[in-house]
Amino acid sequence: MKIVAIESSTAASSVALGEGPTLVATATRVDRRGHAEFLTAALDFCFDQAGWSPGDLDGVVVDIGPGLYTGIRVGLATAQGLAATLGIPLVPAISLDALALRAATGRRHIHAIVDVRRGEIATASYRPVPGGVVKDGPAELTSVEELRATIQGSADDVLVVGDVAVLGDEFFNGLHRARTGRPRHPSADALLELAANRFDHDDVPHPDEVRPRYLREADVTISSVHLEGHGPWGDLS
Repeated sequence: MKIVAIESSTAASSVALGEGPTLVATATRVDRRGHAEFLTAALDFCFDQAGWSPGDLDGVVVDIGPGLYTGIRVGLATAQGLAATLGIPLVPAISLDALALRAATGRRHIHAIVDVRRGEIATASYRPVPGGVVKDGPAELTSVEELRATIQGSADDVLVVGDVAVLGDEFFNGLHRARTGRPRHPSADALLELAANRFDHDDVPHPDEVRPRYLREADVTISSVHLEGHGPWGDLS
């Protein structure tokens, strides 16, 4: 199954093409601005590298957040436009899940974090299991101080991944069972892995159910992204 993955929920935007979970082509750029321009160029690049055309695709997966409002909306609009134009299924993925999947260590309890600004971070915790990770509970908004208190009260060895720069230089002082690690940003290749099993089991939501996951009301407005049948990748039919 040929899948395109679109990741733009954080400063690191990426696109990946895969045969199921197997990566075929990818492109990445770290920049808090210009998500739409990058995605257009990245899709062109990946299709060229893989020798595919948009009409070869069987499915789309997109990161719906939490993360940057503008990035999430641009990525989702791009993914929805492709899926609707090509008549193929669209599967949503969560940025924190993508971080945790790539951070699996075999023993450390994982806290994935994404900076959502206004003094808040989105976070979720995960336990490593053979072959991946299991989420302990839903994603939630918290402060840096509250996250530190949670980690300080844990008896587990902890790995913090994601937007760790927002935590500050002093965050890990005295947290002897905790350390930071990679990845710093969710990636499109991780989305391929998250989506492949859902596509295999036809676990695909109705398109109207695929919505941004901000965890709070948006406080910005951006222009809509419009994709037509003759869009930036030529004739998608």
